[in-house]
Amino acid sequence: MILAAGHLLRDVRWTQPVGEPISVALLQGNVAQEMKWRPERFAESLRTYYQLARDHPAQLIVMPETALPAFLDQVPAEYLDALQELAQKRHGDLLFGVAVNEGRQRYFNSALSLGTSGRQRYDKVHLVPFGEFVPPGFAWFMAMASIPMSDFTAGSPRQPPLSLAGQQVAVNICYEDVFGNEIIAALPAATLLVNISNVAWFGDSLAPAQHLQIARMRALESGRVMLRATNTGMTAIVDVDGSVRAVLPPFTRGALQGEVSGHAGVTPYVRWGNWPVVCLALLLLAVTRHRRSRAEP
Repeated sequence: MILAAGHLLRDVRWTQPVGEPISVALLQGNVAQEMKWRPERFAESLRTYYQLARDHPAQLIVMPETALPAFLDQVPAEYLDALQELAQKRHGDLLFGVAVNEGRQRYFNSALSLGTSGRQRYDKVHLVPFGEFVPPGFAWFMAMASIPMSDFTAGSPRQPPLSLAGQQVAVNICYEDVFGNEIIAALPAATLLVNISNVAWFGDSLAPAQHLQIARMRALESGRVMLRATNTGMTAIVDVDGSVRAVLPPFTRGALQGEVSGHAGVTPYVRWGNWPVVCLALLLLAVTRHRRSRAEP
């Protein structure tokens, strides 16, 4: 019954396009993880992403997580001005990943926008233990591992969508898209989903392809297009039905360009989240326990 109902419900269009379609460019710098944070490679990383943005103009340009491998206040102001100018040439916006240091040992894994819509920011909420924050009692381990930027501050769980290129964009960073109940917190206000990631940590493994499968589920659940800009893959445009419209080959440098529409409306998952599944599981547990108790002598 569940499989049959799922098959039939796939043909229902829960959301509808809203506003004019926009052009997008999703940038993939393909910077090796072992080279990403080396000071001598900093200028090359900046140059790589500037050239990709310059050569692939769009109303919405998206760079990956920590595309600029430094704190925001360490990035040259003239470089940010140059990115701003690129975005404004298309009367659009540019979104990039960068760490933001607010002092007092508070720094965030953030996505920052520049362009015609003004500067806006999203701070990652769901941090990864050991990779992005230090669980209590494990400071000694992180000191020994010497992982850069490994104790971020979590962003506010109630951050509004960013107004970019005429759309309301719900940003999620890296593996935040694993948690569907958190993604729908920005809905139904958001018309477009954007994920920025750096899974170069996992190398040439199943992780990049698996992460794309996760994104496909979030697009299907929400009835929104999901744009993915990643460092090494998989950079992709995922349609509202969960299908992959276009994808860049992993471990290549390039830009994925396309045209997408924002969507409005409410899917059953956006409306109820995980509660139907939780309730069904509890009901099945109660029925099983009742049958066992009746079967006992």
